[in-house]
Amino acid sequence: MSDSEDKGSNAAMLGMLQFGQVMAQNFFDAVARQHAAMENSSGVAAERLPLPEAEEFGRLQQRFAERHAALWSSMLQRKPGEKSEPIVTPEPGDRRFAAQEWAESPVFDYVRQAYLLNSEFLKQVSDAMPMADGRAKSRVRFLTRQYIDALAPSNFAAMNPEFIKVALDSKGESITTGLKNLIGDLERGHISMTDESAFEVGRNLAITPGSVIYENELIQLIQYAPLTDKVAQAPLLIVPPSINKFYVLDLQPENSLVRFVVEQGFTVFLISWKNVQADESRFTWDDYLDKGVLTALDVVRAVTRVKKPNVLGFCVGGTILTSAVAVARARGEDPVESLTLMTTLLDFADAGELGCLVDETSVAAREVAIGKGGLLKGQELANVFSSLRANDLIWQYVVGNYLKGGKPAAFDLLYWNSDSTNLPGPFLTWYLRNMYLENNLRVPGKLKMLGVKVDLGKIDAPAYVLATREDHIVPWKGAYLSRGLLGGDATFVLGASGHIAGAINPASKNRRSFWTNPSGVADPDEWLEGASERKGSWWLHWIEWLKLRGGKQVAARGRAGNAKYEPIEPAPGRYVKEKA
Repeated sequence: MSDSEDKGSNAAMLGMLQFGQVMAQNFFDAVARQHAAMENSSGVAAERLPLPEAEEFGRLQQRFAERHAALWSSMLQRKPGEKSEPIVTPEPGDRRFAAQEWAESPVFDYVRQAYLLNSEFLKQVSDAMPMADGRAKSRVRFLTRQYIDALAPSNFAAMNPEFIKVALDSKGESITTGLKNLIGDLERGHISMTDESAFEVGRNLAITPGSVIYENELIQLIQYAPLTDKVAQAPLLIVPPSINKFYVLDLQPENSLVRFVVEQGFTVFLISWKNVQADESRFTWDDYLDKGVLTALDVVRAVTRVKKPNVLGFCVGGTILTSAVAVARARGEDPVESLTLMTTLLDFADAGELGCLVDETSVAAREVAIGKGGLLKGQELANVFSSLRANDLIWQYVVGNYLKGGKPAAFDLLYWNSDSTNLPGPFLTWYLRNMYLENNLRVPGKLKMLGVKVDLGKIDAPAYVLATREDHIVPWKGAYLSRGLLGGDATFVLGASGHIAGAINPASKNRRSFWTNPSGVADPDEWLEGASERKGSWWLHWIEWLKLRGGKQVAARGRAGNAKYEPIEPAPGRYVKEKA
C-alpha cells in the first residue's frame, strides 16, 4: 500500500471511529434524557446522570478505539469473495445477523460488526456509571438496551441485506406486502407475532373438557371433567395470573398443564379472572383475595367436601394466592393441604427487569391517575412486557413482517401473549407500591389485608416452589427467597429456560431439564452448587410430590358442581373470551 493510500486509510479509519464514538455519545445522551424524563414525570427536578470515572472512561474509550481500528484494518485486508474472521460476534441467541448475506458482503459485515462494537461500548459505559441507587442504575441499563436494540442496522431497510435480497427476488412484491402488513397491524393496534386466524379460545385453545360452576363480578370458577375412573380425594385449585388469561395453562392438549393434572387423576378447579372494563375498574387487591381466591376455595370445599384442597399459583397468581392463604391463617383457619408456586415472587428484593421501572415517582403518578378507579389498558401492559425482550418480541416482527413482507407462523403461546388483559387501577397501584416498591409482604404483620395483618411464616403447609433459570420477570434467586418466608417445609426446584417456556414444559415432550437439591441452605448460589441436574420436564417431578398430598383414591364424580353450584356454561367460559 502506498503512503497516500495508507494515509487515506488511516483518515477513513479515524473518521469511522469518530462516527462510532459520536453515535455512542448520542446513545448515552438519549438514555440520559429518557431517564431524566422518567424521573421528572411528577415535576420533581431530576439529577444529572453521573459519568464514569475519568480513568475508567478513558480505558473504555481506548479499548473501543482499538477494536474499531482492528475492524477497519480487517476490512481493508479482506480480499473479494474471501471470508474474514470477525472481530466481534453477537451474543449467544442473537439471530439478527445470522443470515449469510451479512457475512458475504464486506460492507454489511462491517456495518454489523461496527454496530456490535458500539453496543458493547455503550453497555460497558452504563455498567461503569457510579450510581448508588441500584434501581436507577438498572433503569439506565434497561434504557440503554432499548436504544441499542432499536437502532440495530437490521431494523432499517437500507442497512439490511436480507431486505434488499428479498425485495430483488420478489421484484418489489415484498415491499408492497410489508406495507400491507404494517397497515393491518396499525388497525389491530399491535404487532402480529403469530397467525391469529389459526387459533380461537374454546375451539383449539383451552379445550380441556369442563364446566363453569360459579361466577361473580370478578371470577368464573371452572371444574374440569375427570379423565380417570379414580381420582385423588384432595382436589387442586389453580390460580393463574390476573395480568394474563388463564389458558397459558391450557393451550392445546399436548402442552396443557391442566389436562396433564387431570390425566394424572386429580379433580382440577381453575379461576378465570374477569377481563375488567371501564365500569369495573374499582376492584382492589382485597377484592382479588376475597371475591377471587377465598371464594373459590369455599366453592371447591362445598363441591368436593374436602376441607383442605391443594392449591397452585402461577406468577402474580401465586402472590395473590399466598396472600389469601395468609389471610385465612390470620383468621385461625387451616385452609390448604399444600401450596405450589410457579415462578412467583413473595420477596421482591430482586424483582427483575420490571423492578427497575417501578419507583416512587411512577407509582405516585399511577395512584393519582387510576388509584381510585380507572384501567391500565391491556395493550399498555403487553407493550411493557414486550419491551423486556424487544429483539424477540418487537424487532424480529418489524423486520419479518414489514421489511421482508413475511407472515409469522402459527404459534399458540404467542397468540396467548397477544391476547392482553386490562387491570383495575386500585388493584395495580396497591400491588406496585406494596410489593415492587416497598417490599412489604415479606415483613410479618406489615400488611393488612381484608382487615387482618398477614404473616407468611404462619403458612405451614408444605410448598413446592418452582423457578426458572433464565426468567427475566421473576429471577430465580428472588423466587428462592420464598422458602425462607413460608413456615412449612419447602421443596425448591429450578427449571431450565425462561418465565413461560420453563414453566410450560410439557411432560409429553419431556424436554429440557431441572435441578433439585434437598438442602435448605439460605443462599441460592450455594443451593445451585450442590444441586443435581435431571433431564426432562419438572412436571413429572412435581406430580409425584402432589400425589403424596392427594389423599386416598376415590371414584371420580360424573357431574360437575353440586345442587348449589350447578354448571353455568361449558369451559372455558365467557370471561376468558372477553377482549381488552
